[in-house]
Amino acid sequence: MIIEASSETIALIMGLALLVVLVSGYPLGFGLGGLAVIFGLLFWGPQVFEMFYSRLYGLLSNYSYLAIPLFVFMGVMVEKSGIADRLFEVMHLWMGGVAGGLAMATVILGAMIAACVGVIAASITMLGMIAFPSMLKRGYSKELACGAVCAGGSLGILIPPSVMLVVYGPMAELSVGKLLMAAFVPGFMLAGLYVIYIGIRCLINPSLGPVMSHEERNVLLKRKLWLLITSMVPLMALILAVLGSIFFGIAAPTEAAAIGAIASIALAAGYRSLRWEVMKEAMLGTLKLMAMLLPMAVGASMFTGIFLGMGGGDVVSEAIIAAPGGQWGSFTVIMLIMVLLGMFMGWLPILMIMIPLVTPIGYELGDPIWFAIMICLNLQIGFISPPFAVSIFYLRGMAEPEWGITMATIIQGVLPYIGLIAIGIALCVAFPQIVLWLPQAMIK
Repeated sequence: MIIEASSETIALIMGLALLVVLVSGYPLGFGLGGLAVIFGLLFWGPQVFEMFYSRLYGLLSNYSYLAIPLFVFMGVMVEKSGIADRLFEVMHLWMGGVAGGLAMATVILGAMIAACVGVIAASITMLGMIAFPSMLKRGYSKELACGAVCAGGSLGILIPPSVMLVVYGPMAELSVGKLLMAAFVPGFMLAGLYVIYIGIRCLINPSLGPVMSHEERNVLLKRKLWLLITSMVPLMALILAVLGSIFFGIAAPTEAAAIGAIASIALAAGYRSLRWEVMKEAMLGTLKLMAMLLPMAVGASMFTGIFLGMGGGDVVSEAIIAAPGGQWGSFTVIMLIMVLLGMFMGWLPILMIMIPLVTPIGYELGDPIWFAIMICLNLQIGFISPPFAVSIFYLRGMAEPEWGITMATIIQGVLPYIGLIAIGIALCVAFPQIVLWLPQAMIK
């Protein structure tokens, strides 16, 4: 028996049920799939399974999603290649003579590694293991060090190649290649804001980030230049192989991801770290992430299919569009919703649930590529804002007891970066070409 109900009533019931699943701690993919089956049978009838089949077939046969395991594999191989250690050693020498130089080097390293990794866990793990002990050893403020690691590591999910953007593109029916190019400048702009903040703060209070001793920095210029070249050239070659092939129209994102995966193996071999154990860990890490992502993607696709099919999407869109202030009022409401969700949920469930609902509004607000990057910039806040804040938990989980790092220490360190992200969003709103000029310059 099919239950008759208004779209508003169905949207309210499904929204409340979703909230229960989110706070229950039950695996989200299975929870969403179960809700989809229940509400589909109640409000749609047995023919709902035809809709499920259609959506799941479209999801699982989407060519763009093949880039995800390839980018993840590439990231793990880069992590194991030892290039991050070598890069930090170089920045250590070049920037150690500036107050806060190691913290600034940590953010820069995070941005550069992000252009090869695309996964936040790998970025924060690398920075935490390499940069954090070095800063503590030289008397850096624990809060400043924590903030640099968490904020710099979080760039790994924004700066391309970003798994988040690869997931976003097919869901919003947008070009993954254009999204990757659109995120490049905003991602490095955020890194620049972080570096400026650290520099100003340590200029005012140099004790937060003491200058390295002259003995540590007393390295011949020839040696410093050699280390810089041998560290940067392989990394730049990998970045160009992936992003350059997309920008110049040589390869689609999926093919570029395959090129990157092969190049990362060559990079590991060049640094003499290509062993069976490394390959095995890279493959297992890729399988684990895909095993988490696929059930969630399937469950979310089923749930949003029912929600949209029963008119829930129209209810949400009308409510947001009705916000005072016109288009910018609607945009502000969406941004606030995303901030609140980011405080309690990971980026993947937020995208799976919200993107089908807000993407139509994005077309009304302006360029959908610009709108997508605004959403992804906004989610950067969620990575560092309590109580969820995955970056905080990653750093706390890997911190050694002798470091004396508590959750309160990390939270105090990351709070200023929330304001910096807000400034970055405001700049992209005021000057949309920050986002759009690279996608518009792409060779078709």
